[in-house]
Amino acid sequence: MENYFEPCLAPDQLRSISSIGLAHIGDAVFEILARTWLCAHGGATGRGLHRSAVQLVCAESQARRAERILPLLTQEESAVFRRGRNAHVHTVPGHATRAQYGEATALEALFGWLYLGGQRERVNQLFCVMMEEETPCR
Repeated sequence: MENYFEPCLAPDQLRSISSIGLAHIGDAVFEILARTWLCAHGGATGRGLHRSAVQLVCAESQARRAERILPLLTQEESAVFRRGRNAHVHTVPGHATRAQYGEATALEALFGWLYLGGQRERVNQLFCVMMEEETPCR
């Protein structure tokens, strides 16, 4: 692979990546989408942008938003989501329950899988559904 900015891994390559690996890249994908969403909605200061980004990417928020997209997932996407939720995570942040952290990890794994598979339109579509009812924090 020569273009790491827009990856498009083959299905067998995607299957070889652990759930934690998918969640690792998916965390970054979700973070960039959240930051882009905040900037696009404008009006926040630097400190406000940071606080708003932290609120959007925390496990509780991701878990709540993941519920909005579950009915829209294909069978294959649902399988990746379940695989991410069942990942063996050794530590859970104090501000989230184990269930919330599992859902957040599942969402990140799904976003990582879609991104690495070259399905950026699908990532964006799901993100937009997750953010439909949001108003930017100022």
